[in-house]
Amino acid sequence: MILRRAVSIFGCMLGILLVNPMRGSAQDLHPDVEGFLIAPPDALRPAEGERGVNIIGDSSEPGLYVLQLTWAPGTGSRPHYHNQARYIQVLKGTWWVSTGAAADVYDPDSMIPVEEGSFIYEPPEGHHYDMAKDEEVVVQIWGMGPVNTTRLPSITAL
Repeated sequence: MILRRAVSIFGCMLGILLVNPMRGSAQDLHPDVEGFLIAPPDALRPAEGERGVNIIGDSSEPGLYVLQLTWAPGTGSRPHYHNQARYIQVLKGTWWVSTGAAADVYDPDSMIPVEEGSFIYEPPEGHHYDMAKDEEVVVQIWGMGPVNTTRLPSITAL
């Protein structure tokens, strides 16, 4: 059921992408005169001191967005949730996640690995946190904006 819904939503997002003009991104990715955008790997690497690249749209604005985040080893997030669904593909490395009620308490030792090539669906209001443990991780995130992120109170496992 969730997979069918995710595929349906992805198809709708692709349709929106093909119909709506693209907004600028952090890397100034722009479509050609016929509306196509081909971004070589160098254009998808974050600028010095940045973690991500907006490929299409902006998660804080209405409409489709696609962003690519690069996480250095040992970096990640604390427990939080988003008001909108997010669709994530792990492009490089092993991404570690905690989801659901267990994610209300920050405990990196209880996280599960999500291998390169895997897909994650984060439902609206789904509590989670994630990180790159011992290697660089690149994830690509799709969704519909605007997205609001709510941080959960900081509770750490003993």
